[in-house]
Amino acid sequence: MIETIRQYKPCCEQEARDRTLMLDYLSHHENAFSRENPIAHVTASAWVTNAKRDKVLMIYHKLYDSWAWTGGHADGERDLLSVALRECREETGIIHVRPVTGEIFSLEVLTVDGHEKRGVYVPSHLHLNVSYLLEADERDALCVCEAENSGVRWFSLEEALTAPNEPWMLARVYRKLNAKLAAMT
Repeated sequence: MIETIRQYKPCCEQEARDRTLMLDYLSHHENAFSRENPIAHVTASAWVTNAKRDKVLMIYHKLYDSWAWTGGHADGERDLLSVALRECREETGIIHVRPVTGEIFSLEVLTVDGHEKRGVYVPSHLHLNVSYLLEADERDALCVCEAENSGVRWFSLEEALTAPNEPWMLARVYRKLNAKLAAMT
Protein backbone atom coordinates (compact mmCIF):
# COMPACT_ATOMS: atom_id res chain seq x y z
CA MET A 1 0.00 0.00 0.00
CA ILE A 2 2.86 2.39 0.74
CA GLU A 3 4.17 1.91 -2.79
CA THR A 4 0.67 2.46 -4.22
CA ILE A 5 0.41 5.75 -2.32
CA ARG A 6 3.91 6.70 -3.52
CA GLN A 7 2.88 6.09 -7.16
CA TYR A 8 -0.40 8.02 -6.83
CA LYS A 9 -0.41 11.26 -8.86
CA PRO A 10 -1.83 14.07 -6.69
CA CYS A 11 -4.39 16.33 -8.36
CA CYS A 12 -3.66 19.40 -6.23
CA GLU A 13 -1.35 20.89 -3.63
CA GLN A 14 -3.46 19.48 -0.77
CA GLU A 15 -3.00 15.95 -2.05
CA ALA A 16 0.70 16.43 -2.78
CA ARG A 17 1.45 17.71 0.71
CA ASP A 18 -0.82 15.14 2.37
CA ARG A 19 0.83 12.31 0.39
CA THR A 20 4.26 13.46 1.59
CA LEU A 21 3.08 13.50 5.20
CA MET A 22 1.41 10.09 4.84
CA LEU A 23 4.46 8.44 3.29
CA ASP A 24 6.75 9.86 5.97
CA TYR A 25 4.46 8.74 8.78
CA LEU A 26 3.89 5.27 7.32
CA SER A 27 7.62 4.71 6.85
CA HIS A 28 8.28 5.41 10.54
CA HIS A 29 5.25 3.80 12.24
CA GLU A 30 4.56 0.13 11.59
CA ASN A 31 1.33 0.29 13.59
CA ALA A 32 -0.16 3.12 11.49
CA PHE A 33 -2.65 0.66 9.99
CA SER A 34 -4.12 0.14 13.45
CA ARG A 35 -6.21 2.57 15.45
CA GLU A 36 -4.05 1.56 18.40
CA ASN A 37 -1.68 4.21 17.05
CA PRO A 38 -3.10 7.19 18.97
CA ILE A 39 -1.49 9.93 16.84
CA ALA A 40 -2.45 8.90 13.29
CA HIS A 41 -3.81 5.82 11.58
CA VAL A 42 -4.95 4.70 8.15
CA THR A 43 -8.57 4.89 7.04
CA ALA A 44 -10.31 4.24 3.73
CA SER A 45 -13.29 6.15 2.36
CA ALA A 46 -15.45 6.02 -0.73
CA TRP A 47 -17.22 8.48 -2.99
CA VAL A 48 -20.12 6.23 -3.96
CA THR A 49 -21.84 7.11 -7.21
CA ASN A 50 -24.71 5.67 -9.18
CA ALA A 51 -24.28 4.22 -12.69
CA LYS A 52 -25.21 7.53 -14.37
CA ARG A 53 -22.60 9.36 -12.24
CA ASP A 54 -25.16 12.04 -11.35
CA LYS A 55 -25.73 11.06 -7.70
CA VAL A 56 -23.64 10.13 -4.68
CA LEU A 57 -24.60 8.05 -1.67
CA MET A 58 -23.97 9.68 1.71
CA ILE A 59 -24.57 8.87 5.35
CA TYR A 60 -25.51 11.19 8.20
CA HIS A 61 -22.50 10.58 10.45
CA LYS A 62 -23.30 10.82 14.16
CA LEU A 63 -19.77 11.74 15.28
CA TYR A 64 -19.43 14.60 12.79
CA ASP A 65 -23.11 15.58 12.90
CA SER A 66 -23.04 15.95 9.13
CA TRP A 67 -23.79 14.24 5.86
CA ALA A 68 -20.59 12.51 4.80
CA TRP A 69 -19.02 9.91 2.58
CA THR A 70 -18.66 6.33 3.75
CA GLY A 71 -15.48 4.97 5.27
CA GLY A 72 -13.67 3.61 8.26
CA HIS A 73 -10.53 2.35 9.93
CA ALA A 74 -8.15 -0.12 8.28
CA ASP A 75 -7.80 -1.99 11.61
CA GLY A 76 -4.70 -3.81 10.37
CA GLU A 77 -6.03 -4.46 6.84
CA ARG A 78 -3.68 -3.23 4.10
CA ASP A 79 -6.10 -3.80 1.22
CA LEU A 80 -7.76 -0.42 1.55
CA LEU A 81 -10.11 -0.93 -1.38
CA SER A 82 -11.56 -3.90 0.55
CA VAL A 83 -11.90 -1.66 3.61
CA ALA A 84 -13.75 0.99 1.56
CA LEU A 85 -16.11 -1.63 0.10
CA ARG A 86 -16.78 -3.21 3.50
CA GLU A 87 -17.47 0.13 5.16
CA CYS A 88 -19.80 1.18 2.33
CA ARG A 89 -21.85 -2.00 2.73
CA GLU A 90 -21.91 -1.79 6.54
CA GLU A 91 -22.84 1.89 6.69
CA THR A 92 -25.47 1.95 3.94
CA GLY A 93 -26.92 -1.54 3.66
CA ILE A 94 -26.15 -1.44 -0.06
CA ILE A 95 -25.46 -4.88 -1.56
CA HIS A 96 -24.47 -4.21 -5.16
CA VAL A 97 -21.37 -2.04 -5.03
CA ARG A 98 -18.17 -2.28 -7.01
CA PRO A 99 -15.04 -0.23 -7.63
CA VAL A 100 -15.21 2.02 -10.68
CA THR A 101 -11.46 1.50 -10.76
CA GLY A 102 -9.10 -0.20 -8.34
CA GLU A 103 -6.93 2.90 -8.30
CA ILE A 104 -6.81 5.45 -5.49
CA PHE A 105 -9.29 8.25 -6.20
CA SER A 106 -7.94 10.77 -3.67
CA LEU A 107 -5.76 11.20 -0.59
CA GLU A 108 -6.42 13.28 2.50
CA VAL A 109 -5.04 13.78 5.98
CA LEU A 110 -8.12 14.39 8.11
CA THR A 111 -8.28 15.79 11.62
CA VAL A 112 -10.50 14.08 14.17
CA ASP A 113 -11.45 15.96 17.31
CA GLY A 114 -11.41 14.16 20.63
CA HIS A 115 -14.69 12.36 21.32
CA GLU A 116 -16.41 9.62 23.29
CA LYS A 117 -16.69 6.17 21.68
CA ARG A 118 -18.61 3.50 23.58
CA GLY A 119 -18.10 5.43 26.81
CA VAL A 120 -14.33 5.83 26.36
CA TYR A 121 -12.59 9.09 25.48
CA VAL A 122 -10.66 9.00 22.19
CA PRO A 123 -8.05 11.80 21.96
CA SER A 124 -7.77 14.05 18.91
CA HIS A 125 -5.78 12.39 16.12
CA LEU A 126 -5.26 12.20 12.35
CA HIS A 127 -6.77 9.88 9.76
CA LEU A 128 -4.38 9.10 6.91
CA ASN A 129 -7.18 8.56 4.42
CA VAL A 130 -7.17 6.80 1.06
CA SER A 131 -10.34 7.25 -0.99
CA TYR A 132 -11.84 5.17 -3.77
CA LEU A 133 -14.56 5.74 -6.34
CA LEU A 134 -17.29 3.12 -6.05
CA GLU A 135 -20.47 2.52 -8.01
CA ALA A 136 -23.62 1.24 -6.30
CA ASP A 137 -27.05 0.22 -7.52
CA GLU A 138 -29.62 2.91 -6.67
CA ARG A 139 -32.33 0.23 -6.50
CA ASP A 140 -30.74 -1.51 -3.50
CA ALA A 141 -32.50 -0.94 -0.20
CA LEU A 142 -30.71 1.46 2.13
CA CYS A 143 -30.25 0.72 5.81
CA VAL A 144 -28.93 2.91 8.62
CA CYS A 145 -26.01 1.57 10.67
CA GLU A 146 -27.27 2.65 14.11
CA ALA A 147 -23.80 2.54 15.68
CA GLU A 148 -22.43 5.19 13.34
CA ASN A 149 -25.07 7.01 11.36
CA SER A 150 -28.65 8.16 11.51
CA GLY A 151 -29.38 8.53 7.81
CA VAL A 152 -28.50 7.16 4.37
CA ARG A 153 -29.58 8.69 1.08
CA TRP A 154 -28.69 9.52 -2.48
CA PHE A 155 -27.85 13.16 -3.29
CA SER A 156 -27.43 14.88 -6.63
CA LEU A 157 -23.86 16.08 -7.13
CA GLU A 158 -25.03 19.63 -6.38
CA GLU A 159 -26.85 18.58 -3.20
CA ALA A 160 -23.73 16.73 -2.04
CA LEU A 161 -22.07 20.15 -1.87
CA THR A 162 -24.82 21.75 0.21
CA ALA A 163 -25.91 18.98 2.59
CA PRO A 164 -22.68 18.55 4.63
CA ASN A 165 -22.02 21.06 7.39
CA GLU A 166 -18.27 20.50 7.75
CA PRO A 167 -16.71 23.48 5.95
CA TRP A 168 -13.23 21.98 5.50
CA MET A 169 -14.57 18.67 4.16
CA LEU A 170 -16.85 20.52 1.81
CA ALA A 171 -14.17 22.88 0.49
CA ARG A 172 -11.21 20.50 0.35
CA VAL A 173 -12.69 17.05 -0.16
CA TYR A 174 -16.22 16.84 -1.54
CA ARG A 175 -15.72 19.62 -4.13
CA LYS A 176 -12.51 17.91 -5.23
CA LEU A 177 -14.22 14.52 -5.51
CA ASN A 178 -17.08 15.96 -7.57
CA ALA A 179 -14.60 17.76 -9.85
CA LYS A 180 -12.64 14.53 -10.38
CA LEU A 181 -15.88 12.67 -11.08
CA ALA A 182 -16.96 15.32 -13.60
CA ALA A 183 -13.59 15.10 -15.35
CA MET A 184 -14.15 11.38 -15.88
CA THR A 185 -17.51 11.78 -17.64
